[in-house]
Amino acid sequence: MNSAVNPAPRAEEAVLAEVAGMIRGILGEEDPAQTPIGMDTRLADDLELESVDLVTLAERLEERYGAAVNLAEFLGGLELEEIIRLTVGRLVAYVAGVLEASGGRVS
Repeated sequence: MNSAVNPAPRAEEAVLAEVAGMIRGILGEEDPAQTPIGMDTRLADDLELESVDLVTLAERLEERYGAAVNLAEFLGGLELEEIIRLTVGRLVAYVAGVLEASGGRVS
């Protein structure tokens, strides 16, 4: 009867859905079938996001989740190769981690 067996995967699923929607909006592709986005999808190689797209994504993440979700700061802590190979899953894990650390509060 433990309904909160593992809340992290559920939180990550919700964040994945929201982040994927943000990315589709940036790409101008609203149809999920047109642009499937999963945890292993790479921002640069698979989605061909450019730096201007990352700036837009950073703005949308902050609008949705608050200033604690700081994409520029997150990317600043990565090596260049890590940024180039960055997956949606790693971004989702970062966002979910920030939300968990803040008790799920969006500021």
